[in-house]
Amino acid sequence: QAQESMPQLSQIKKLILGGAKISPELSKQLQALQTEVFETYGMTETITHIAAKKLNDISFETLPGVTVSKDERDCLVINAPHVTYEQVVTNDVTDIINDTHFIWLGRYDNVINSGGIKLYPEQIEEKLANHMQGRRFFVIAKADKNLGEKLILVIEGEPLSLNDNAFKALGRYEKPKEVLFIPKFSETGSGKLQRQVTLNNINK
Repeated sequence: QAQESMPQLSQIKKLILGGAKISPELSKQLQALQTEVFETYGMTETITHIAAKKLNDISFETLPGVTVSKDERDCLVINAPHVTYEQVVTNDVTDIINDTHFIWLGRYDNVINSGGIKLYPEQIEEKLANHMQGRRFFVIAKADKNLGEKLILVIEGEPLSLNDNAFKALGRYEKPKEVLFIPKFSETGSGKLQRQVTLNNINK
């Protein structure tokens, strides 16, 4: 909705966005506006958002009365007594700064354990976004006999040459061990990308 409403957004003083992580491309466009934009964090169990951050900030700050911690998986645990008496345990891996501030790292379900190193696809994809020449892409784990899992990059469309700058922003262990191309990604009926199905189709 924000993407399609870009010409009108300058009429808004403060804007909150939620439902999905803001892409680097959208973030760049939003920063060119005078509008003060906030990214929010929330889930079904909390009914509404429980934390927010300005577009350029690194960490989320919880709303009044909400505190956070993490479990043994490093996943976010939410304490929002005005919404529910029970703690809400999420599958979002976070770096807890204090009981009201946290940094979102990625989904626990997506974490890649490559040779004992935990890699977060969402963070790697954000670093790669400006170098994919407008193509859809994702990174995912692939079984490897030496590493257990290796990180691979999957790009939609015909093969293309990636320049050296594409991987410069990545950490030592974040660089893909393999780059694969597929004509069309698999999607759900609602248009949501199916990463594992796409990878399985490549391996057939």
